[in-house]
Order: sequence, then structure tokens, then C-alpha cells
Amino acid sequence: MGRIICVANQKGGVGKTTTAVNLAASLANMHKKVLLVDLDPQGNATMGCGVDKHDLELSALEVLLGEVPARQAIVPSVESLFHVLPSNSDLTAAEVRLLEAPLRDKRLGLALEAIKSEYDYLLIDCPPSLNMLTVNSLVASHGVLVPIQTEYYALEGLSALLSTIEQIRTHRNPALELEGIVRTMHDPRNNLANEVSSQLIGHFGNKVFRTIIPRNVRVAEAPSHGLPVMLYDKSSRGAISYMALASELARRHQPQTQNLTDPAQT
Repeated sequence: MGRIICVANQKGGVGKTTTAVNLAASLANMHKKVLLVDLDPQGNATMGCGVDKHDLELSALEVLLGEVPARQAIVPSVESLFHVLPSNSDLTAAEVRLLEAPLRDKRLGLALEAIKSEYDYLLIDCPPSLNMLTVNSLVASHGVLVPIQTEYYALEGLSALLSTIEQIRTHRNPALELEGIVRTMHDPRNNLANEVSSQLIGHFGNKVFRTIIPRNVRVAEAPSHGLPVMLYDKSSRGAISYMALASELARRHQPQTQNLTDPAQT
């Protein structure tokens, strides 16, 4: 059964979409079956996967409104590395129409239920705000992965997101958990960045991924070519870091087996 992880942060400009796209590509490179769900009306994740958001026959909009099953709207990413449920600005209409729809906060979860067994990971790129699309993502997910830039206002924004997660867990999705926190656009030469990084570890312990995503020009350039960074420049620091993040995430979900003949047991 696939693990559904939404990549969310109510603060924009923290590398949310970049993390969603590159984590999907890196997991796929590890031979995991991956679906990336673009639930941001900006459609940046769609474009970053090599899919033209201006030329979509079907998108996440029709899926959320129950007009087509998710499988019908899914398309392959560049080089068919993984699958994409794409979106574009049409998705803005869903925010309004879902307000009056039955089961309005469960539409995405119901749509993914029919296909989640076909994937190892289903990653959802959320909008950078708390709206009905983000709520649908949180209600549908097993975990929330939070990209966070190591800067002054980072902890304040994180506090608001954690409060939202707790509300969703209490009232809508008791299985929801914090998947982890990813430090992005990190510059180790910056004392403040290092201080914020230390504070995150102090507050959240092993919920902070050990992998740190550095500031990297190749990561910034890749979306303009419609490519994940591992296809744009696999030897770049950014590509190597996202591969490390994917490996760390996958290790967290490996079953913990114990050798029954371990001498420590006797």
C-alpha cells in the first residue's frame, strides 16, 4: 500500500515544489513507484516534471470534482520516471466549488484510494496557503513533509503549520503524522542559518532529516528546462542531496526486522 505524503508549508518560497519534484524523481531513481500529485493551481510541479500545464486534457480539477477517476488524468513525467496528476490555474475553481460539495475535505483521499496500492509513494505538492486544497491533502495523507528554509521567520511559520496539522489530526485524520522537516536552501557559511538549523534539531529531534538541501544554482535552473535536477545535472550538489533525502526517507519506512538468533537476545 502506497504511503501518501503531502509536502506542505504555509509559507511560500521555502523550496516546497522543488522538494516535491526532486524527491519524486529521486525515489523513482531508486526503483520506487511514485505518483506526484500537483495540487497547487500555479502548476509549477507539473511544469517541473516536463508536463505542459497549458496543454492538459484532464487535471486534478476534474478528479477533485469527481468528474473522472484519478487514473484517467495521470500522465508520465519527463523520461517516464514517475507518474504525475497535473494541474494548472483551472484548479482555482475547485477551491470555490468544493466549499459546497459533499465530502468536500475528503475528495482527494477518495480519489487516491482506488490507485494508492499501485505506488510505493504518493507525494502531494500543496499550495502555500491553508485552503480547501491543502485541507484535502492533509486529510488524504499519512504524513506531512515540511521543507523549511533556515532563516529568521522559519520557526514562526512552522508553528502555524504544526497547529494546523494537529487540528486536522483531531477532527479529520487521526492517522496524520509529521513525516519530517527538511532544511532547504541552506548556506553553512551563514551563522543565522546554522543557528536556526540547531534550533530545529533542538525542538524536533529526529523528526528533522539529517540530509540538508544546500543553495544550489543547478536546482534553481532545472525547472526552467522542465527537468528534475537529477536529470538536469546528476552530479550537482543539489541532485546528490535530494538522492540522499530519498534514501533517508525510504530507510525510515523499511520494516524493522529483528534477528531472533541474535546473541543479545539470549
